Amino acid sequence: MSHGHVRGQGARNMPAGGLAGVSGRADHWTVFKGLIPFVWPEGRPDLRMQVVLAFVVLVIAKLVTIAVPILFKEATDWLTQNAPAAGEPAGVMALFATSLILAYGISRVLMMVLNQVRDLFFTKVGQHAVRQLNNRTFQHLHRLSLRFHLERRTGGLSRVIERAARGIELIIRMGLLQLAPTVLELLLVCGVLLYYFNWIYVVIVLITVTAYMWFTFAASEWRIGIRREMNESDNDANTKAIDSLLNFETVKYFGNEAMESRRFDAAMARYEQAAIRTYYSLGVLNSGQAFIFTIGMTIVMWLAARGVMHGTHTVGDFVMINAMMIQLYMPLNFMGMVYREIKQGLVDLETMFALLEQHPEVEDQPGAPPLAVKDGAIRFENVSFAYEPGRQILHDVSFQVPAGKMVAIVGPSGAGKSTISRILFRFYDIQSGAVTIDGQDIRSVTQASLRAAIGVVPQDTVLFNDTILYNIRYGRPDAGDEEIKEAARLAQIDEFIKTLPEGYRTMVGERGLKLSGGEKQRVAIARTILKGPPILMLDEATSALDSHTEKEIQDALDRVARNRTTLVIAHRLSTIVHADNILVLEKGRLVEQGTHAELIARDGLYASLWNRQRQAEKAREELAQALEEAQRAGALLPGDIKIPEPG
Repeated sequence: MSHGHVRGQGARNMPAGGLAGVSGRADHWTVFKGLIPFVWPEGRPDLRMQVVLAFVVLVIAKLVTIAVPILFKEATDWLTQNAPAAGEPAGVMALFATSLILAYGISRVLMMVLNQVRDLFFTKVGQHAVRQLNNRTFQHLHRLSLRFHLERRTGGLSRVIERAARGIELIIRMGLLQLAPTVLELLLVCGVLLYYFNWIYVVIVLITVTAYMWFTFAASEWRIGIRREMNESDNDANTKAIDSLLNFETVKYFGNEAMESRRFDAAMARYEQAAIRTYYSLGVLNSGQAFIFTIGMTIVMWLAARGVMHGTHTVGDFVMINAMMIQLYMPLNFMGMVYREIKQGLVDLETMFALLEQHPEVEDQPGAPPLAVKDGAIRFENVSFAYEPGRQILHDVSFQVPAGKMVAIVGPSGAGKSTISRILFRFYDIQSGAVTIDGQDIRSVTQASLRAAIGVVPQDTVLFNDTILYNIRYGRPDAGDEEIKEAARLAQIDEFIKTLPEGYRTMVGERGLKLSGGEKQRVAIARTILKGPPILMLDEATSALDSHTEKEIQDALDRVARNRTTLVIAHRLSTIVHADNILVLEKGRLVEQGTHAELIARDGLYASLWNRQRQAEKAREELAQALEEAQRAGALLPGDIKIPEPG
C-alpha cells in the first residue's frame, strides 16, 4: 500500500507545510509553565538545593558588585582630602589608602568568582533539565501514531530538537541567573543613588533604563521575526540535504546530482539572505542601546559635576556615579541580550512544546488490561476502514484465523492487504466493526501487550545502523549470544555471517544498505524468530528473494510458523499454496476464500492471479533455457544477462 494513502483523520492536527506534522506553536506561557518542573525537579532534593545555593550566591555577588564603586568613591575622597604636602612622609595615610585600594581589587575579584560559583551550582540543574526534556520528547515521539511519522520530515524534526536543547539551557541560565540579578542590581543602584544623591538621579536612571528596555524589546521583536525566517530556511535546507543523502542511490540512478545541488542551494540562498538581515538588525540594536544609555549617563555625570563645583558633592561622588553607570550598563546590555536569547529560546522551544501537546491518534483506554493470549485466534468482524473520509479502503471485511493455523491474504495491488496488518497492530483504529484476539477486542487492551504478542517480518525491512548482532537481538534485548546464533541458523543466515570479517559484529550501514535485500530479510526473520511470539505476521516476507533463496527461507518460515497462528500477506502465490485458508481481497472487499485447490476449482479472481503468475514463471523458465543454450553455443558469456524474478 502506498504511503500516499495515509492522510485524513490525523491530518486535522497537521497544518499544510507544518514542520514534521507539528501543529502550530505553543504560546510563551505554556513554554514557561512547562519548564518549571525541570528547573525545580520533583523528587530531586539535591538539585533543588543547588538552585537555592545558586540564588544565595547570586544575591551576595550583587551586593559585592554594588560595593565596588562605593569603595572606589571612598578611596578617591580619602586621597583628595588627605593627600600629604610635598616632602611630607606618607606614613599611616599611605597604609590606609593602600587598604582601600586592596579592598577595591578584592571586591572586583570576588564579584567575578561569585558569578562563577553561581554558574557552577546551576550547571547541574540546567544540564539535567536539558536531558529530561529531550528524553521526554523522544519518548513522546515513540508514542505518537504511525500517521504522524509517515508524514514527518526527519531532517526538520531533528533540527527542532537540536535547537530546543540549546533553547532550554538558554532560558534557564539567562532567565534565572541573569534576569533576576539584573533587576536586583538596578534596585540596589537606585537605593545607592537615593542615599548619596537625590531622587532626580533615580528618576533619570529609571527613565534611561525604561527607554533602553523599550527599544531593546521592540528591536528584539523585529529581529525575532527575521530569526524565525532564518530557522525555517535552515530547516528546509537541512531537510533537503538529509532527504537527498538518504536517497543517494536514487539520485545516482537518475543522474540528478545537479538538480539536488540546485534545490539545496536555493534553500541555502534563502538562509543566506535571512542571516544577513539578522546581523544587520543586530548592528541597529547595539547602536541604539549605546546611544540611549550614553544620553542618560551623560546627564547624571553633568549633574554630579555641577554638584562638585557647587560643593554639594565630592570628587569621589563624581567618580562613583561614573563607575556605577558603567557597571550598570554591563548587566543592562546583558539584559538586552537576555531578552533576545530568552525570546529566541522560546521560538526554538515553541515547536517542541507543540510537539509534546500533540496527542497520539491511537491511545490505550484508561485502565486497559494487557492482552492475554491463550490460543492466538484472530477474528475480523465487519471491519470497515478509511485513511481519510470519502476514500474507503476496507468494506465490511469479516474472517477468522483459527489458533495455530495459517491464513493467507492475497489480491491485486491496492486491495487493502497491508492495511489489514496495520489494523491488527493497531497502528490505526477502525471506523466500524471489531478485531479480536482470543475474544478480546484489541482496542480494549494495551498496545504494548498487543504488539508483544505479534511478530512481523515486513515486506520492506529497514535495519538500525548498528551490528548484525544488535539488529537480531532487537527481537528480544535480553537474549544471549547463543540464542541469537540459533535464530540466525533457523533464518538461514548464520553461514553468511560467518563469512564476514567481523562476523556478528559487522555494521549493516544506514537502513541496512550494506546488506542485500535477501540478507536484510533473513535478519528480519531471525529477529522475529528470536522474539518467539504466539502470532506471526508475514507481510510479503520473501518478496525480495530469488527463487532458490525463497525456497530456503520459506522452509524456515514454515518451521517457525508451525503451531503458531500465522497471517500471511502474499504476492507470490506459490508461497502460500499450503495455507489452511486463503482470503482473496479486491478493492477492499473479501471476494473469495478457501484452500488453494478450492479456489483454483472455483476459477475466480484467485485462479486468474495464479494462472498469470504461472505463465510468467513459464516464460522465465523458457528464457533461462534459451540463454543457457546460447551460452553453451558461445554466443553469450555467463552473467551477461540477469533473468528477473517473477512478480
